[in-house]
Formats: sequence, C-alpha cells, structure tokens
Amino acid sequence: MASEFKREALGWRPHFQQQLSLEEYEQCRPGRILQQHKSQLQVATEAGLIDLPVSSTMPAVVVGDWLLLDNEGHYLRLLDRFSLFSRKAAGSKVQKQLIAANVDTAFVVTSINQDFNLSRIERYLTLVHEAGVEPVVVLTKADLSDDVESCTKAVQSLDPTLMVEAVNALAMDSVVRLAPWCGEGKTVLFLGSSGVGKSTLVNTLMGETIQVTSGIREDDNKGRHTTTGRSLHPLPSGGLLLDTPGMRELQLAGVEDGIERAFADISELAQSCRFTDCSHISEPGCAILAALESGEIDDRRMENYRKIMREQQINSATLAEKRSRDKALGKFYRTVLSESRRRKL
Repeated sequence: MASEFKREALGWRPHFQQQLSLEEYEQCRPGRILQQHKSQLQVATEAGLIDLPVSSTMPAVVVGDWLLLDNEGHYLRLLDRFSLFSRKAAGSKVQKQLIAANVDTAFVVTSINQDFNLSRIERYLTLVHEAGVEPVVVLTKADLSDDVESCTKAVQSLDPTLMVEAVNALAMDSVVRLAPWCGEGKTVLFLGSSGVGKSTLVNTLMGETIQVTSGIREDDNKGRHTTTGRSLHPLPSGGLLLDTPGMRELQLAGVEDGIERAFADISELAQSCRFTDCSHISEPGCAILAALESGEIDDRRMENYRKIMREQQINSATLAEKRSRDKALGKFYRTVLSESRRRKL
C-alpha cells in the first residue's frame, strides 16, 4: 500500500469539504480509517499512514470514517457521514454495532449452491437500503452450478430494478463485470454470510492475496469463515474495497425505511388496504391478503417480511430501553459528582 494518498483516491468529496471551515482547511488534515483495532486506528492521509490511538474523547467510529486531524496527527473530530451500516450486536449483547461508513455500493455476496437463500438476501437488502446505499447482488461459484439462470431470475424477482451479477470469483475475466461500481474514489462494501466466497472474490479484484481462503466443507457445501476484521483497500481500478467478516448472525434494528424499500411491493400494496392500521393477518379489505390469495406475493416472501418486522421492532425497543437506562445512569453519576464537589466547598 502506498505511503501517501490523494484525498480523491480515498473517497474525498464535496460532502466532506463543505464541513471544513477555512481555518480547518488550511491548518488541519483529514484522514480516512483503513483499519480498526481495539486500541488503535490505521488512518490514511495525504501525508501518509498514521497509527492513531483510540481515546475516550472519540465518538464511536468505524472503518470508512473520515476524521479531522491536526498537523501533528492528533484527533480533532469526526466528519459527518453520508452513509452508515450498523446492526444490533450478535448474541445477547444489547448494543448497536457499527459495520462501515461512507459506502457508495454494497455487494451482497452469496454462492449458488446449498447456501443460496432468498430470505437471507432480503435481510441484507434491508440493511443496505436502510443505509441509503446502492445494492448489487453478486452470485459466486457460477462456474460450479447448473442453476445460474434460475437463481439470477429468483433474485431479480425480489426487485426488477435490482442489479444481479453471477461470477466465477476465481476468474478476473468474470469478475470484471463488477468494474462499473469500482471506479476512482468509489467505496464498495462486501457483505455476506460466512463462507460464500467473499475472500476469493476480494483477492481476484485486488489482483493479490490479501485474504486467506479455505476450501468447501464437504458436509454442507459451505466455505470456511476466513476474514476476521474489517479493512479498506485501494483497488487497482481506483476504487476502494471494504471487506467485512462473514456474518453468522445479522440482527436488524431501526430499519423501517430499509424494510419499506426491500419489500417495496408489499409496502405499496399496504397503501390500498381498507384500514390504515391493517395488520395484514385477517382484516377485511386487506390488499396484501388478496395478493397472497392470487399468488401476486408468495408465502415465503410475506413470512420473511413479517419475521423481519417483528425482529426489528423487538431489537429497536431493546436498544431504546438500554439508551434510556444509560441516560438515566449518566444523569445519576453527574448528580452524585456535583453533590460531592458541593460538599467539599
């Protein structure tokens, strides 16, 4: 990786430029987070790479973020993002986990084998749409499948405007189909479950091995999970590739807009229901139930829509409750500290 970078090559754009005062423009320098570790960030600036310690004064940051630094490389502030990916942390943790920031296009990667799953693709599309980013579904292992056309049509049926590309992740002449989204200064995020061939695809696009890959497990036809951290890499094409670990669990929260866009056909039909608060279960005059009856919407898609709606409502309420508790606890600590100081006077 080069020791110096041009801002435009790192994804700099007017959105960030407009956030700087004249004094900041002349005396400070912006940098983009390439890698994130527990206590340190690797930040790329026009002057080169900087290892920036994580401090308690920083807000929550993630790979892809732009930071404003002073001339000595010290953190000043976080620049406003134009897109942000987040999810509820996996497992029982009650907190939001940031995934990536300032992304132009998200490649939703899945393989054409036993792992192919339309409901999972819909979950990723919900996440991508909530971030306000263009999704492209990339079907890998096309060279090993006889179902390429049927799988492509099945994904396309989710949304006629959705871009779908089937590739052999090992062959550059196949992967070149993704070039339109990898132009100068454009950031592409790779999303997908563990073992769908993301690392192989990343290595082919990069023209070098930056991610270790593993073979297919014979028992379930899935690849082994190999990527362990998020990182941003300049592509030979001039774009920037943001790789993420495969997600074994994708917990959605606060994705109302994403659901509405990922399930636009259902959302549009809901506008025609007789009752504005229709639950689409048994009410008379329900346009969605009529569409299910006629076959306009299939049962699988409707069931997944209901499942994601329930999940995001529960997770959003849980996160809101935690924020409320944290806010109350912070207020209590400040009150105790203030009282302690008052008594010392």
